Amino acid sequence: MRQSDKVQSSATGKIKLKESYKQANLTIEQLAAKANVSQDTIKRLLGTKECINGVERRQVTQIAKALGIEPTDIVDPKDWNAENTLPPEFESLIAEKIKTFCGRRFVFDTFQQFISENPHGYFTIIGDAGMGKSSIVAKYVSEHKFPCYFNILVEGRNRPELFLKSIRQQLIDRYELQNSADADLPTLLAKVAGKLTLGERLVIAVDALDEVEQEAGENLLYLPTTLPDLVYFLLTRRPHNLHQKRLSVSPGVPVKELDLRDSEYVNFNQDDIKEYIRHLLYTDSQYKDELRNWIQIRSIPDTNFVEQVANKSENNFMYLRYVLPAVANGDYNDLSLKQLPDGLQEYYQNHWVRMGLEAKPGQLMEIVLYILLEIGTPIPCEMIAGIAKEDECDVEAVLDEWVEYLKKQNVDGEICYGIYHASFLDFLKDKREMDSKRKLFREVNQRITEYLEKRMA
Repeated sequence: MRQSDKVQSSATGKIKLKESYKQANLTIEQLAAKANVSQDTIKRLLGTKECINGVERRQVTQIAKALGIEPTDIVDPKDWNAENTLPPEFESLIAEKIKTFCGRRFVFDTFQQFISENPHGYFTIIGDAGMGKSSIVAKYVSEHKFPCYFNILVEGRNRPELFLKSIRQQLIDRYELQNSADADLPTLLAKVAGKLTLGERLVIAVDALDEVEQEAGENLLYLPTTLPDLVYFLLTRRPHNLHQKRLSVSPGVPVKELDLRDSEYVNFNQDDIKEYIRHLLYTDSQYKDELRNWIQIRSIPDTNFVEQVANKSENNFMYLRYVLPAVANGDYNDLSLKQLPDGLQEYYQNHWVRMGLEAKPGQLMEIVLYILLEIGTPIPCEMIAGIAKEDECDVEAVLDEWVEYLKKQNVDGEICYGIYHASFLDFLKDKREMDSKRKLFREVNQRITEYLEKRMA
């Protein structure tokens, strides 16, 4: 764990801390000065001041050293020594999402205010694909180590039973719950609520409710209609119609939605987008030199580059994730700043044209993408080649060409491929609806049917 990671004092730790500074004949003010921390930090560890987010490990270390005790006298050894309290199945995803994370302070502050003002409740972040919802959740849980679940359509991790299994295990491990192997979510939450000490909260973060696969009727993921005190859900989803919301709660349960598209957040979004661009331009070791070279060759002032790319992004981080590396890699050496694509969908279309898929439809490259779209779950290269009736090496070359748009993962010891992001999935679905593409899609579906029938024979 990092020294900046947050931890909470245990029930016995609060008592030990109080006894220790009394035995040392110190006041809270004197201990704070000796340990070079604030008095509020000590009060949070004592439990006399609200401590929702925890205290940095380095501060606990300084206080323990000043008193001649161990940090594990203040913090439960299990929490202090934990190498990583994030669920293993989401570890790599979280690491990837927070690698270049910037801004979003207004979201965290609004959620913190919601927690402070309500005894429990549901807080939902709404935004279009690519606006950074998953990254916000990843950043929050990486800092606070709260239980989390990421619904991922292309990996098939988007069903209620998988959500419950993961959250149940996380809660059992975190709070040492007994006789809970088959407990439902309301029972688990009640058990945890009974274990929370003064100043503690339980936040469960759930990403991408819109990707959940579940029969109509009850709440998505069967989220409870009531919540115990001190229990909160941080949710994200894409925009929805009223009938798609599927989060009904009992009267009196606080519910708040923060829609990233709202006009009141436009300036905040713009500021965060610009911060991200500046990060890649000045700090990122992988792309900064090439980006600076690109703008210097064109005599573009840094401020103009940041401003115009921010406008072209339409407040979409996924746009920046694709376009800026493409600029750095030389894909746009033949274009001026003004000619860069406007918005994420135009970027996809430009890339589609640059790969020759508009001029020569029906190429293996296009067939492979449509196979991945139609299958809907990650599949191995061998299966793609079998459906396409092409050599596996040729299919692998196509997959390498589109690697940034695809999710490559190990499934039962086999490398499988699926569509990486919902926005690209939407782009391909739009292609499917075009008259010029429908015949090809019918052919792809016929090949899938023939391949599956042959395997079952």
